[in-house]
Amino acid sequence: MLTLALDIATTAAILFIVSAGLLIVFGVMKIINFAHGALITAGAYAALVGMRLGLPAWMAPFLAFMVGGLLGMAIESVVVRRLYRRPLDAILATWGLGIVLGQAVIVGFGREVQFVAAPVAGTIGLGGTDYSLYRLLLVAAALAIGIGFTFVLNGTRLGLSTRAVILNETLAEGLGINAVFVRFLTFGIGSGLGAAAGALITPLASVDPNMGIPWLINAFMLVMVSGSALSTLAVACLVLGGMQVVISTFVSPILGGLAIAVLAAIALRLRPEGFARA
Repeated sequence: MLTLALDIATTAAILFIVSAGLLIVFGVMKIINFAHGALITAGAYAALVGMRLGLPAWMAPFLAFMVGGLLGMAIESVVVRRLYRRPLDAILATWGLGIVLGQAVIVGFGREVQFVAAPVAGTIGLGGTDYSLYRLLLVAAALAIGIGFTFVLNGTRLGLSTRAVILNETLAEGLGINAVFVRFLTFGIGSGLGAAAGALITPLASVDPNMGIPWLINAFMLVMVSGSALSTLAVACLVLGGMQVVISTFVSPILGGLAIAVLAAIALRLRPEGFARA
């Protein structure tokens, strides 16, 4: 039972790390960045490049964040900025950009599956059970991301400006807040976080040009259920991720892989606006 509990906790942490950047963009812009899967892939390849260059493994998420942030800022300024009032077009545009980024990865790195070593290896004994130390560290990473962004939103000028834009963009601009810059910076941060997530999950999976797609699907469903609140996202990751682990363990890994999408669809049928409180 302890192993099952640890699997649920670490799976929820991984899902939160992957989904947080997507939720941050959705919370401010009210659009889904469907290039998020490609940014996850870009972060994984940034970690691969860092390993080949001999950089310390712990630097991979930071390198990926910079790569993803720059890509995100370019995407926002060139494409998304013109589509704020056309969310469906923005979804289609970011989906197309995701395909373009995926093809660029294939051109640069090929289609073969590659691997990146974890910055820490081995297991740790907990209650008589040996468990992956790296997976446990991802729980700490998820907590750091959640606490960090909560502080930014509630304790900094950028956070206050962002919340003002979320609540009423017209009023925020009337108070002198540069909504365009807030959106630009938020999109860059969300994209950077998506790429950093790719670098963090890479040691647990193979690296290939399509690795971000399954993560995008789960992240999308979790964000739709969560609305625009990080706290609700954390709960959704724990509940739906926990159900995924339980179904995969006791029923079928194939059905477990579908659990988040199916359960999220049911939840959205019951409450289409999501479960975040206004």
